[in-house]
Amino acid sequence: MAAGEGRPVAVPAVSLSSGKPMPQVGMGTATATLGKAEGRTAVAEAVLRAMEVGYRHFDTAAVYGTESALGDAVDQAVRAGTIASRDDLYVTSKLWITNAHPGRVLPALRKTLQNLRMEYVDLYLIHHPVSMRPSAAVPGGPLVVKEDLMAMDMKGVWEEMEECQRQGLAKAIGVSNFSCKKLETLLSFASIPPAVNQVEVHPYCRQKKLRAFCKEKGIQVCAYSPLGGKGTVWANNSVMNSPVLKQIAQDRGKTVAQVCLRWVYEMGDCIIVKTFNETRMRENLAIFDWKLTHDDHLKISALPESRGNYDFLVTDSGPYRTAEDYWDGEIVAAAGGQCDQTADGFTTN
Repeated sequence: MAAGEGRPVAVPAVSLSSGKPMPQVGMGTATATLGKAEGRTAVAEAVLRAMEVGYRHFDTAAVYGTESALGDAVDQAVRAGTIASRDDLYVTSKLWITNAHPGRVLPALRKTLQNLRMEYVDLYLIHHPVSMRPSAAVPGGPLVVKEDLMAMDMKGVWEEMEECQRQGLAKAIGVSNFSCKKLETLLSFASIPPAVNQVEVHPYCRQKKLRAFCKEKGIQVCAYSPLGGKGTVWANNSVMNSPVLKQIAQDRGKTVAQVCLRWVYEMGDCIIVKTFNETRMRENLAIFDWKLTHDDHLKISALPESRGNYDFLVTDSGPYRTAEDYWDGEIVAAAGGQCDQTADGFTTN
């Protein structure tokens, strides 16, 4: 079904190691001001439009301030008959760093469920592999206080994430922004392995090493910022301004955004896209009935690697002093293989 015909698009889904299949394209609800400016009503209306277009996968987080708006939209959609029930959706939320401590995970998820007015989330993620002292969290204050960043008790936090799944509050659990090394550490003691690792992925941040590791371990990669993260603290303007991507888009009769999303889809990843514009919502789903060529993939695999700097989580007094520390040196490893002239093992789905 074409995305421009005004009818809901059927979005393919991928099976996970636990829980129900995840639709491969989902709508992100993070706003440029993390929910402070756009307002609850505007976010809820955007989510409702997305459901009408065909989105069934929605991504939120405690720190976004949009959990309540998503809950509003789901309630309205059920009443309007857009969806039969909440069970028709795939809902992801995330544990913020102030609650990434043993003893705080379950209460944090219960608060998320209260905001969403749901009995469970389909996926609950550790938002970042770092913690912040809870006492540093001040209502209306900064979200990150660098001097209060601290190493996360990964084992203790993951044990409580597992308890979230055992209690049925989360149907699946996973992580976000974890490197291969951090995943390896987590897997060394996990009773329930992470189902998903949500990370930055786009044609300039291809995550080849991480994707191969996750595939070997049965962890699904989910891509955020697939267009480079415009409006975020890690925005990468090279993506939408890329002459290479513009030429590929022209050759295929598509937009640069569609080329980026199709590329991520062909790599086998799930994708979180963010727009409140209905036309672009539809364009973002018009990626399933055409393919990139092998030559297109070769051109993309030769683009210089770059990714967000994550300056907001790095500091001389914290566990990560540089972005390289945060990513365990895997940024350098990725950049070193940027021009190997392979197509990165793409799949046509």
